[in-house]
Amino acid sequence: MDKIKNLERLIAESSAITVAVHTHPDGDALGSGLALAGFLRDCLGKDAVLALPDSQPQSLSFLIEENASIPVLVHTENPVETERRILASSLVICIDLNAFDRTAGLREALAASTAPKVLIDHHLNPDTESFDLVFSTIESSSACEVLFNLLMKTDYLAGSASRLPRHCINALMTGLTTDTNNFANSVFPSTLEMASRLIEAGAERNRILNSLYNCYRENRIRLMGYMLGENLTITPDGVACMILDKAIQERFGFIRGEAEGFVNMPLAIREVRMSILLTEDDGLFRVSIRSKEGTSANTYAKEYFHGGGHELAAGGKLFFPGDIPEAGDAQAYILNTSSKFFRR
Repeated sequence: MDKIKNLERLIAESSAITVAVHTHPDGDALGSGLALAGFLRDCLGKDAVLALPDSQPQSLSFLIEENASIPVLVHTENPVETERRILASSLVICIDLNAFDRTAGLREALAASTAPKVLIDHHLNPDTESFDLVFSTIESSSACEVLFNLLMKTDYLAGSASRLPRHCINALMTGLTTDTNNFANSVFPSTLEMASRLIEAGAERNRILNSLYNCYRENRIRLMGYMLGENLTITPDGVACMILDKAIQERFGFIRGEAEGFVNMPLAIREVRMSILLTEDDGLFRVSIRSKEGTSANTYAKEYFHGGGHELAAGGKLFFPGDIPEAGDAQAYILNTSSKFFRR
């Protein structure tokens, strides 16, 4: 409880608070960031803003719309104002990231800030030296779960989720839902307890599910069919691979974030032990990896993709030229590295 008291003291002493999340924000980053900023503003009356390294995917825009009272600064859209806000803040709270490196354009301002810094996260290997106060719980489903448990211990909430504003409750439920793949992965007893308490407090789960999974563009569904059909390859070692290169992105009018969840789908195949999705960007592929029990997505990401994450869910990058001569060599790289990984 001493850490909670320290956090409450830091908040009480702060006039301007910035909450920062990782680049390419997903449902957990947005959900936890908005819930925390909303709690600070609506419950404690603080000047709190959410800083994003870049904009959210279209599929999560409903979260921003439903939390319109919370100021959101996007670095790629307004770098000067975002950096100025961070440097002027009297407290900085980073959530759903384990190091400043995960914040892209926010990194330099965060590192340069002289304000106390707090970390709230659930990833492996947190950079504790960069923060004054760390709340890191690896065996949690999500940053939203870590935040929820932390907030419940504050004097203001005193264990009552119903004292949270409705938009904070829905943001937490959204992040919990997306980071567990709708309660299919990384589920602990505490995860289900949190979900139950949020629903009891008024979380609109049916509406959240509809916003997350029933509001896609037609192009996204057609892209999914193509990726799981013509594009999907499975190695002799049981590694499913899909490559979303720029030609395919152009063909289907791809919008960033529309491939969310694709990487989980090949795991439904009995023989598949690990699934990999490569999405081409400028000079690199962004890599998403998911695996079944007994196969470490985290180790594979560390060894071959400059990344890491959780045991069954990880990510990284594949550079060209560098790791491979050109983009067209990605599939051969997967075949070679997966063979080494499983046969050593």
